[in-house]
Amino acid sequence: MRSCLLAGLPLAALLIATPARSDDAKPPEGFKSLFNGKDLTGWKPTGKAEVWGAEKGVIYVDKGGGGWLLTEEEFGDFELRVEYKLSKGANSGVALRTPREGDPAYVGMEIQLIDDEGWPGKLADYQHTGSIYDVVPASKLNNKPIGEWNAMRIVCTGSKVTIEVNGQTVVDANLEESKEKKGAKHPGLSRGKGHVGFQSYNTRVEFRNVFIKPL
Repeated sequence: MRSCLLAGLPLAALLIATPARSDDAKPPEGFKSLFNGKDLTGWKPTGKAEVWGAEKGVIYVDKGGGGWLLTEEEFGDFELRVEYKLSKGANSGVALRTPREGDPAYVGMEIQLIDDEGWPGKLADYQHTGSIYDVVPASKLNNKPIGEWNAMRIVCTGSKVTIEVNGQTVVDANLEESKEKKGAKHPGLSRGKGHVGFQSYNTRVEFRNVFIKPL
Protein backbone atom coordinates (compact mmCIF):
# COMPACT_ATOMS: atom_id res chain seq x y z
CA MET A 1 0.00 0.00 0.00
CA ARG A 2 2.83 2.42 0.91
CA SER A 3 4.58 1.87 -2.43
CA CYS A 4 1.36 2.58 -4.30
CA LEU A 5 0.89 5.85 -2.44
CA LEU A 6 4.46 6.93 -3.15
CA ALA A 7 4.07 6.06 -6.81
CA GLY A 8 1.19 8.50 -6.99
CA LEU A 9 3.18 11.43 -5.66
CA PRO A 10 4.78 13.95 -8.01
CA LEU A 11 8.54 13.62 -8.42
CA ALA A 12 9.10 17.07 -6.87
CA ALA A 13 7.27 16.04 -3.70
CA LEU A 14 9.44 12.94 -3.38
CA LEU A 15 12.61 14.99 -3.73
CA ILE A 16 11.48 17.44 -1.04
CA ALA A 17 10.57 14.62 1.34
CA THR A 18 13.91 12.83 0.93
CA PRO A 19 16.58 14.11 3.36
CA ALA A 20 20.15 14.64 2.19
CA ARG A 21 22.47 11.71 2.87
CA SER A 22 24.58 12.23 5.99
CA ASP A 23 27.63 11.13 4.03
CA ASP A 24 27.04 13.77 1.36
CA ALA A 25 30.16 15.96 1.52
CA LYS A 26 28.61 18.87 -0.39
CA PRO A 27 28.29 21.94 1.89
CA PRO A 28 24.80 23.31 2.50
CA GLU A 29 23.96 26.57 0.76
CA GLY A 30 25.99 29.46 2.19
CA PHE A 31 28.53 27.17 3.88
CA LYS A 32 32.05 26.21 2.93
CA SER A 33 33.87 22.98 3.76
CA LEU A 34 36.84 23.17 6.13
CA PHE A 35 38.04 19.73 5.00
CA ASN A 36 38.93 18.69 1.46
CA GLY A 37 38.14 15.04 2.18
CA LYS A 38 41.62 13.68 1.55
CA ASP A 39 44.29 15.44 3.65
CA LEU A 40 44.78 18.02 6.40
CA THR A 41 45.41 21.02 4.18
CA GLY A 42 44.22 24.10 6.08
CA TRP A 43 44.72 22.43 9.48
CA LYS A 44 47.64 22.40 11.91
CA PRO A 45 48.08 20.26 15.06
CA THR A 46 49.39 21.71 18.32
CA GLY A 47 50.80 18.32 19.43
CA LYS A 48 52.09 15.16 17.74
CA ALA A 49 51.12 15.34 14.09
CA GLU A 50 51.31 11.57 13.61
CA VAL A 51 48.18 10.85 15.68
CA TRP A 52 46.05 12.87 13.22
CA GLY A 53 45.06 11.73 9.77
CA ALA A 54 42.56 11.95 6.94
CA GLU A 55 41.10 9.27 4.71
CA LYS A 56 37.92 8.59 2.74
CA GLY A 57 36.25 11.85 3.70
CA VAL A 58 37.08 11.55 7.41
CA ILE A 59 39.43 13.42 9.74
CA TYR A 60 40.51 11.10 12.53
CA VAL A 61 42.61 11.06 15.67
CA ASP A 62 43.86 7.68 16.88
CA LYS A 63 45.06 8.45 20.41
CA GLY A 64 46.18 11.13 22.81
CA GLY A 65 49.24 13.32 22.48
CA GLY A 66 48.08 15.21 19.43
CA GLY A 67 46.92 18.28 21.30
CA TRP A 68 44.42 20.06 19.10
CA LEU A 69 43.97 20.09 15.34
CA LEU A 70 43.15 23.71 14.55
CA THR A 71 42.18 25.52 11.37
CA GLU A 72 44.76 27.87 9.96
CA GLU A 73 41.95 30.36 9.37
CA GLU A 74 40.25 32.28 12.19
CA PHE A 75 36.51 32.85 12.59
CA GLY A 76 34.41 35.26 14.63
CA ASP A 77 30.65 34.90 14.31
CA PHE A 78 29.70 31.71 12.51
CA GLU A 79 27.57 28.61 12.23
CA LEU A 80 29.59 25.40 12.39
CA ARG A 81 28.24 21.98 11.45
CA VAL A 82 30.17 18.78 12.03
CA GLU A 83 29.48 15.08 12.33
CA TYR A 84 31.52 13.01 14.78
CA LYS A 85 31.83 9.36 15.74
CA LEU A 86 33.22 8.25 19.09
CA SER A 87 34.83 4.95 19.99
CA LYS A 88 34.12 3.36 23.39
CA GLY A 89 35.45 5.49 26.23
CA ALA A 90 36.46 8.33 23.90
CA ASN A 91 36.90 11.91 25.04
CA SER A 92 37.35 14.86 22.69
CA GLY A 93 36.10 18.35 22.04
CA VAL A 94 35.44 21.11 19.53
CA ALA A 95 37.51 24.26 19.94
CA LEU A 96 35.95 27.65 19.22
CA ARG A 97 37.53 31.11 18.87
CA THR A 98 40.81 29.88 20.30
CA PRO A 99 44.35 31.17 19.82
CA ARG A 100 46.99 28.59 18.91
CA GLU A 101 48.77 28.87 22.25
CA GLY A 102 47.17 27.64 25.47
CA ASP A 103 44.32 25.27 26.29
CA PRO A 104 41.28 26.08 24.11
CA ALA A 105 38.97 25.14 26.99
CA TYR A 106 40.17 28.29 28.77
CA VAL A 107 41.82 30.63 26.26
CA GLY A 108 38.98 29.98 23.81
CA MET A 109 36.00 27.69 24.30
CA GLU A 110 35.68 23.92 24.21
CA ILE A 111 32.46 22.12 23.36
CA GLN A 112 32.72 18.72 25.04
CA LEU A 113 32.47 15.40 23.19
CA ILE A 114 32.60 12.26 25.33
CA ASP A 115 31.24 8.75 25.76
CA ASP A 116 28.74 9.93 28.39
CA GLU A 117 27.28 6.50 29.08
CA GLY A 118 30.51 4.50 28.96
CA TRP A 119 32.95 6.86 30.67
CA PRO A 120 34.50 4.93 33.60
CA GLY A 121 34.30 7.76 36.13
CA LYS A 122 31.68 10.22 37.33
CA LEU A 123 31.27 13.24 35.08
CA ALA A 124 30.51 16.75 36.27
CA ASP A 125 27.48 18.32 34.62
CA TYR A 126 29.70 20.55 32.45
CA GLN A 127 31.67 17.52 31.18
CA HIS A 128 28.81 15.97 29.22
CA THR A 129 28.59 16.10 25.44
CA GLY A 130 27.45 19.45 24.12
CA SER A 131 28.51 21.44 27.20
CA ILE A 132 30.71 24.51 27.01
CA TYR A 133 33.41 22.86 29.10
CA ASP A 134 33.55 24.15 32.69
CA VAL A 135 31.19 26.99 31.77
CA VAL A 136 27.67 25.97 30.66
CA PRO A 137 26.42 22.37 31.10
CA ALA A 138 24.31 20.71 28.43
CA SER A 139 20.64 20.63 29.38
CA LYS A 140 20.19 17.07 28.11
CA LEU A 141 21.97 14.12 26.52
CA ASN A 142 21.00 13.26 22.97
CA ASN A 143 23.71 10.83 21.91
CA LYS A 144 23.48 8.04 19.41
CA PRO A 145 25.05 4.67 20.33
CA ILE A 146 28.83 4.48 20.26
CA GLY A 147 30.04 3.74 16.74
CA GLU A 148 27.26 5.73 15.06
CA TRP A 149 27.60 9.19 13.56
CA ASN A 150 26.30 12.17 15.54
CA ALA A 151 25.57 15.65 14.20
CA MET A 152 26.47 18.86 16.02
CA ARG A 153 25.46 22.40 15.09
CA ILE A 154 27.10 25.36 16.80
CA VAL A 155 26.10 28.99 16.30
CA CYS A 156 28.26 31.79 17.73
CA THR A 157 27.04 35.37 17.36
CA GLY A 158 28.74 37.80 19.68
CA SER A 159 28.25 36.54 23.23
CA LYS A 160 25.43 34.16 22.27
CA VAL A 161 26.27 30.47 21.77
CA THR A 162 23.73 27.83 20.74
CA ILE A 163 24.59 24.14 20.48
CA GLU A 164 22.50 21.36 19.00
CA VAL A 165 23.25 17.64 19.20
CA ASN A 166 21.37 15.45 16.74
CA GLY A 167 18.80 18.14 16.12
CA GLN A 168 18.04 19.04 19.74
CA THR A 169 19.24 22.22 21.47
CA VAL A 170 21.38 21.38 24.50
CA VAL A 171 22.92 24.82 25.16
CA ASP A 172 21.44 28.27 24.55
CA ALA A 173 23.79 30.59 26.41
CA ASN A 174 24.70 34.24 26.74
CA LEU A 175 28.39 34.37 27.60
CA GLU A 176 27.96 37.76 29.27
CA GLU A 177 26.28 35.93 32.13
CA SER A 178 29.16 33.47 32.41
CA LYS A 179 31.92 36.07 32.28
CA GLU A 180 31.00 37.38 35.72
CA LYS A 181 31.51 33.96 37.29
CA LYS A 182 34.10 32.37 35.01
CA GLY A 183 35.88 35.24 33.29
CA ALA A 184 39.10 35.11 35.34
CA LYS A 185 39.55 31.38 34.66
CA HIS A 186 38.15 31.53 31.13
CA PRO A 187 39.49 34.65 29.35
CA GLY A 188 38.45 33.01 26.09
CA LEU A 189 34.84 33.88 26.81
CA SER A 190 35.70 37.47 25.86
CA ARG A 191 37.38 36.56 22.57
CA GLY A 192 35.58 37.61 19.43
CA LYS A 193 37.64 35.58 16.98
CA GLY A 194 39.93 32.57 16.76
CA HIS A 195 40.56 29.12 15.34
CA VAL A 196 38.18 26.16 15.43
CA GLY A 197 39.29 22.56 15.75
CA PHE A 198 39.23 19.17 17.43
CA GLN A 199 40.89 17.58 20.45
CA SER A 200 43.17 14.56 20.78
CA TYR A 201 42.63 13.09 24.25
CA ASN A 202 42.71 9.30 24.47
CA THR A 203 41.28 7.06 21.76
CA ARG A 204 39.88 7.19 18.23
CA VAL A 205 37.41 9.87 17.20
CA GLU A 206 36.33 10.61 13.64
CA PHE A 207 34.97 13.81 12.10
CA ARG A 208 33.36 14.47 8.73
CA ASN A 209 31.20 17.02 6.92
CA VAL A 210 32.90 19.97 8.63
CA PHE A 211 31.08 23.02 7.28
CA ILE A 212 31.16 26.65 8.38
CA LYS A 213 29.24 29.79 7.45
CA PRO A 214 30.51 33.18 8.64
CA LEU A 215 27.71 35.33 10.06
